[in-house]
Amino acid sequence: MSIIHRNNVTVNGTGGKAMVFAHGFGCDRNMWRFIEPNFRNDFRTVLFDHVGAGRSDLSAYDPEKYSSLDGYAADIVEIGEELGIEKAVFVGHSVSAMIGALASIRAPGMFDKLVMIGPSPRYIDDGEYSGGFSAAQIEELLASLDDNHMGWSAAMAPAIMGNPDRPELGEELTNSFCRTDPEIAKQFARVTFMSDNRADLSKVEAQTLILQCSNDIIAAEHVGEYVHNAIPGSQMRYLEASGHCPNLSAPEEVTLAMRDFV
Repeated sequence: MSIIHRNNVTVNGTGGKAMVFAHGFGCDRNMWRFIEPNFRNDFRTVLFDHVGAGRSDLSAYDPEKYSSLDGYAADIVEIGEELGIEKAVFVGHSVSAMIGALASIRAPGMFDKLVMIGPSPRYIDDGEYSGGFSAAQIEELLASLDDNHMGWSAAMAPAIMGNPDRPELGEELTNSFCRTDPEIAKQFARVTFMSDNRADLSKVEAQTLILQCSNDIIAAEHVGEYVHNAIPGSQMRYLEASGHCPNLSAPEEVTLAMRDFV
């Protein structure tokens, strides 16, 4: 199977250096439409869909391979190898921030800069670590998704998006969630919300920028600060944007922060 077809990969831009954009749970590469074009003059921009999302090849979905974030990281490395990517910039939103970190560890030299938007290495509280959710809350969230994918999407997407004064944003995210294959969505949600990548953060050698929004119910400020403190030499930038998806709600601010970094 073609890796390019499997992950619905497209390459734009004229720059010598690559910039790879990775979407979060319940989304697809279309979530970058307000940001990626801004970098085409300076970078070779790479857009793709995780297997199971967007226009990826759903027949390539393997529950065993994708039972951890490592399976998604392996795909990114394969895409990078296929395209001959070296010393590139990886831009990951939400769970893809951690997937990108894993890919950078797996393939040293492929990415020399990481941009993490709303990252969390673990969503469940653990001793002194506060991920924002108790184990019971995560189990309840996953059980609700198992019971009613459409209802869960309609309730959760606007809360994740934030910006209640701009309901069209929550509606777009709801529609994106609802387009995802329900069975794959359930499995990806479990992998996402049960993951624990805290021990991997110290292994990240790429220069890293963490972009943190206010009022983010998925990855609160203290979680972003944990990531910042754990990744050697990382930078953290607090955005004026609120909610979990500034790539849609505040693309100009995200673009400016990225330009300052890259």
